[in-house]
Amino acid sequence: MNLTLNNKIGVIVDSFGIGVIEGLKKATEVGADGVQIYAVSGEMDPATLTAAKRRELRSYIDGLGLEISALCGDLAGHGFQDAEVNPDKIEKSKRILDLAVELGSSIVTTHIGIVPNDKNDRIYDSMQRACDELGIYAKSMNAYYAIETGPEPAAHLKDFLDTLHTNGVSVNFDPANMVMVTGDDPVEGVKTLKDYIVHTHVKDGKRLRTVDPRDVYGYLGYGAMDHAKIAEMAASGAAFEEVPLGEGKVDFKAYFAALQEIGYNGYLTIEREVGTNPEEDIRKAVSFIQAYRG
Repeated sequence: MNLTLNNKIGVIVDSFGIGVIEGLKKATEVGADGVQIYAVSGEMDPATLTAAKRRELRSYIDGLGLEISALCGDLAGHGFQDAEVNPDKIEKSKRILDLAVELGSSIVTTHIGIVPNDKNDRIYDSMQRACDELGIYAKSMNAYYAIETGPEPAAHLKDFLDTLHTNGVSVNFDPANMVMVTGDDPVEGVKTLKDYIVHTHVKDGKRLRTVDPRDVYGYLGYGAMDHAKIAEMAASGAAFEEVPLGEGKVDFKAYFAALQEIGYNGYLTIEREVGTNPEEDIRKAVSFIQAYRG
């Protein structure tokens, strides 16, 4: 099969580590078509972003010739495992989705916590209820909450998604998370989750030893998820290591071919959570993907 990608290339603005406005400028410099932005706290928190500021931001992004591929609405902690805190998290997630739609995007990516194996588990029930409510809300706006892959095998995530009433909760496919944490095959994962993939991350990594996903993503009663901790783990290389594209275990030719095979035409968004020179790594990543665009 002749592989010529026509997917747009995105960059997570926060990966540059220089703030939103400077990060947006940098995204255009490195040749991205679109951007993903964290919208949980600080200058992008929906609670502090007034209507005027939203219009200003959207026109600034438009003026740079960029699109928003997705917002990141990851509230960390235990995802939606804890029924007691879910009402506040669901409310905040809805406001992040409102913001995404106002800024011209229909996707918010998130981690929901590790899906338990036992469907009768109360944690499974609280995750299911939260995702159903968010899925119905998203669907009403022709939008999606996209769960990031990694915490559990693709087949188990699909089983969970199949129990929901809408596809308003879908998938943000990250091949490196699979390789680094569960040891799942991203190519098979794409085929398994083909009906749900609405956004993807382009990241590479290696698994150096078997790791308990709870040590990475947390679990109610076990420990909370913390992005800084995950980045530290990925940099230290004790159990797994995030590396520049093409240097890890993700078979990108086969991965891109699988995305093409299922008819995925959304964004390939570059994420770089570690490294001392993210800009250089992101520039190389853009070139890496462009080589497949013919």
